[in-house]
Amino acid sequence: MSTSITITNEDILHQVKVSCKIPEIVEQIVTRKVIIAAAEEAGIKVEVEELQKAADQIRLANKLDSADDTLKWLEKHGLSIDDFEEIAYISLISGKLASHLLADQVEPYFFEHQLNYVGVVMYEVVLDDEDLALELFYAIKEGEMSFYDVAHKYIQDVELRRKGGYLGIVRRKDLKPEISAAVFTAKPLQVIKPIVTAKGIHLILVEELIQPDLNEKLRTNIILNLFTQWLNQQIEQSEISKST
Repeated sequence: MSTSITITNEDILHQVKVSCKIPEIVEQIVTRKVIIAAAEEAGIKVEVEELQKAADQIRLANKLDSADDTLKWLEKHGLSIDDFEEIAYISLISGKLASHLLADQVEPYFFEHQLNYVGVVMYEVVLDDEDLALELFYAIKEGEMSFYDVAHKYIQDVELRRKGGYLGIVRRKDLKPEISAAVFTAKPLQVIKPIVTAKGIHLILVEELIQPDLNEKLRTNIILNLFTQWLNQQIEQSEISKST
């Protein structure tokens, strides 16, 4: 037996409240208002072509390949065409505002924190038994077995096992201090003596150390990080009043 259920705006607001989402929503509202006000104060303008490009990027990110897909997506989220344009507008002016405010701070920030962006190409096996980890470490060191052999035998995760424990390029800032200290003093192709952390006993092969390069990807990441810090400061300084 099917039942007809009507959901009102009041129902939605009530659900937001009982889901304890109010603080999160308020922060998002304040963030949007701060961005709009700062962009207006800075005289940032948005061209029609830019807005269209931003809208296309949102469609691409949400895999909206046709007008019909877009309309269904809007309906699912209770959005109008104007709402969709507003989403694109906020996304666009956020990026433009971040560049306007912080572009000239990127290089000084990078040089001050460049050690955080040093990278390492590494392979890792995490074990539960320290004695076993030491045994395997010396076996690799003496050439009795390879790091790949250890990874293939002791890594539980199927995909990671297939890659021989390969973690790709990992930045210093993303590693635990005790691991970072050992990794960045190692020589390429060196297997580090097992390191104990709360996660387990780490057996690590350092393949290559990579010096930081301020490319466009890293430049964008730094601007986003600085912009997030700036937004948090603005939010903390804002006086929020709620009308009912």
